[in-house]
Amino acid sequence: MAWEPNRLEQQRLDKLDRLIEAGIDPFPTTVERTHTTAEAIAAFAAVEGNDDADPINVTVCGRLVSSRDMGKTVFAHIEDGFGRIQLFVRRADIGEESHLILRKLIDLGDFIQATGSLMRTRTGEISIHVSAWKLLAKAVTPLPQAKEQEIDGEIVRYSAFADIEERYRQRYADLAVNRDVRDVFITRAKLLQSLRRYFDAHGFLEVETPVLQPIYGGAAARPFTTYHNQLKQDLYLRISFELYLKRLLVGGIERVYEIGRDFRNEGVSFKHNPEFTQLEFYAAYWNYEDVMNFVENMIRTTARDVLGTMKFTYGDNTIDIGQPWPRITMRDAIKQFAEIDYMEHTDADSLRAALRAEGIDAPDKAAWGQLVDAVFSSHVEPRLIQPTIVYDYPRDISPLAKRKPGDGFHVERFEYFIAGMEMGNSFTELNDPIDQQARFELMQELYASDADEAHPIDDDYLRAMRYGMPPNGGFGTGIDRLAMLFTNQQSIRDVLLFPHLRDRDM
Repeated sequence: MAWEPNRLEQQRLDKLDRLIEAGIDPFPTTVERTHTTAEAIAAFAAVEGNDDADPINVTVCGRLVSSRDMGKTVFAHIEDGFGRIQLFVRRADIGEESHLILRKLIDLGDFIQATGSLMRTRTGEISIHVSAWKLLAKAVTPLPQAKEQEIDGEIVRYSAFADIEERYRQRYADLAVNRDVRDVFITRAKLLQSLRRYFDAHGFLEVETPVLQPIYGGAAARPFTTYHNQLKQDLYLRISFELYLKRLLVGGIERVYEIGRDFRNEGVSFKHNPEFTQLEFYAAYWNYEDVMNFVENMIRTTARDVLGTMKFTYGDNTIDIGQPWPRITMRDAIKQFAEIDYMEHTDADSLRAALRAEGIDAPDKAAWGQLVDAVFSSHVEPRLIQPTIVYDYPRDISPLAKRKPGDGFHVERFEYFIAGMEMGNSFTELNDPIDQQARFELMQELYASDADEAHPIDDDYLRAMRYGMPPNGGFGTGIDRLAMLFTNQQSIRDVLLFPHLRDRDM
């Protein structure tokens, strides 16, 4: 739909024309920035009080976020990616014409460049005494403006951009007016940087594996499909990195990790998004106990790096990841919270009847392992607020994990939980190609009516395993949920820069 400017936009377009008529380029090609706002403030603070120090001259750039026109003097603030600083602009210093253009043709939201000497005003604020300024970019559409109100004796600044869905659709405007939103994504970036440092320091190699795959695998999920015109092939957006990363173990790379996008064509919730960022790693000669220790230390190290603490608030809870993490089997966790011992009901029909007798939902077509997982999800997971490791999962929902020795029902698998959310998943990885093929075939049989649960058979992966795969431990965690945790955000959309939304007319 063609853009039709509204009244305010038309006023700004008229100002744009007047600027051009005055010989001012509203979108110049060069900038002369010498300092960020933070650097300018730090430079002044470093010499303040030293009477022998020379004046500090700076040129800063940023978006105009406030302006008070006092006639012969303008007080304004500009904001860049590092902070904000006040501008002190006098007509006598920049000339009458330049001062008039600043007052009449420049709007909040415009990007400007200001040159001058640093000073502290009578109110105590570090400012730039402006000797020259320049327009860098004219904002045609006004940004949603922040407002202030008094709450319990304090002045609270809040955004008038309150429609949460509109903020997701116009994340650029959301970021421009809400510093706290920018801080969320700065923290997310620091989280990724910290994780990479941790893996690099422990001898892991970061790799990249295909996003487009002829056979999807590594998880139980519905894929997105696409078509390769040149090769005339149906392809899938990956749902996991797992099978490709483990191929690299076969090739002699002993420790590998990848951070990237996965895609699962499934539902959306406060903790699920069809496109999400995943971290996976695999280490030769480790089992799931080695991975438990590594992951517990990884999360502590990352929190300390990013937050400066291992104790923080999430929702109504104070989370302490510095304490030793409790470890409990899935069987014991369900016995504790749901008062069901599923090992007393080792076939699907018996377990289904026992669950229904306790008033617990048990779908007719669910396999035994699915029923165990369902009661865990409904009765246990929401109660795991402090970091907790749950281990030993049913074999028939874990086709890529090694069996527990002497146990025909469970595999060496764990998940860790924080704030009632599953945060990551790990196996002692299956490296027996004969057992792996049988597991794939069993999944096809058990979940013949549910294609999402029936892991497809990947013959090339089985061939790779037949060349010999070292024993290994693997792990995957969602970066988005970690970002939610570290920034105290209750919805995954609040840690995604551009979440996908329904069409407006749906």
